[in-house]
Amino acid sequence: MLEIVYQDEWLVAVNKPSGMLVHRSWLDKGETRFVMQTLRDQIGQHVFPLHRLDRPTSGVLLFALSSEIASQMMPMFAGRDVKKTYHAVVRGWVKEAALLDYPLKEELDKVADKHATAEPEAKEAVTEYRPVATAELPIPLGRYQSCRYSLVEMKPHTGRKHQLRRHMHHLSHHIIGDVNHGDGRHNRLFRREFHCHRLLLHASELRFTHPVTDVEVTVTADLDETWHRVLKGLGWTPDDLASEI
Repeated sequence: MLEIVYQDEWLVAVNKPSGMLVHRSWLDKGETRFVMQTLRDQIGQHVFPLHRLDRPTSGVLLFALSSEIASQMMPMFAGRDVKKTYHAVVRGWVKEAALLDYPLKEELDKVADKHATAEPEAKEAVTEYRPVATAELPIPLGRYQSCRYSLVEMKPHTGRKHQLRRHMHHLSHHIIGDVNHGDGRHNRLFRREFHCHRLLLHASELRFTHPVTDVEVTVTADLDETWHRVLKGLGWTPDDLASEI
């Protein structure tokens, strides 16, 4: 059963669990559970995805309840009229808010794009971010006698594949649990200390103007059990998500 965090006669949003695919993909032929099919069966009608969240990312995921509404909403996502807010736990102390404008090349899939010959061009990628809390664990790792972490709020202004993970990697503030762009030593520490076996990236809020009522809608999604365990272990609370250092 999916947690529905918003629903009216035109739209429905769920709090997507980490590890669940949005829809069927030939890249994961063995998978049997998908948000799109599960939600359709749960509410008894077809749903039309308006955007995506990567499999390991949790949080707000919005669907239209008709193709007509989907066709109205899709340009809003493409035109950056939908405001997205994410939270992540990252390696190191992020000391100040900033706007990162760092173009990214499209990541090619090793299977789907195996015949591609041209090198992808770097495209505009912009992320606004700010620190909301910091913590230090008295656990030696590498050449350091302790480990520092930050809780970070991020607002992507563009929608490149894995943009937030790649931008944090570029800043050397790798998102915890990221197996492709992260730091394996810190990932292992979180698995050992907090039983955290997931990416600590959460789509916490989606804000948009309703295509029918023209009213501004804000949809939020709560953190899961793993997130709460990590926050407690680092001395933070869910209230810290709204704070600023």
